[in-house]
Amino acid sequence: MKEQFHARMLRIHFGESDKWQNKPLYEAIVAKCKELEMAGAIVYRGIEGYGASARIRNSGTLSRNAPIMLSLIDRNEQIQKLLPHLDAMVEEGLIAMSPVEVLRYSRKPSATWSQDFPIG
Repeated sequence: MKEQFHARMLRIHFGESDKWQNKPLYEAIVAKCKELEMAGAIVYRGIEGYGASARIRNSGTLSRNAPIMLSLIDRNEQIQKLLPHLDAMVEEGLIAMSPVEVLRYSRKPSATWSQDFPIG
């Protein structure tokens, strides 16, 4: 089954060595997303990059500070619930938020998604 709907995408960029309460920041954010019952989150570990600090982050064999991007797509209301937590958790990084049109393929319909995000 194919569903089409509008949602919000949030991408959070930071470094692999960033922590929240002695835990890798990406693990802490994913745990918070799960706690808030968000649709899902994916963590990407980059090869190399830099941000506002102009400090190059890479995933070389001796490096423990590769660039990390955490991506999630959900309803705007769910994204808004997460933002205050990110304000506390992310000390240095970049958060990009944008509206997206989603095509979701599944074996069975998802009542939550299709009812919340009709297109047309």
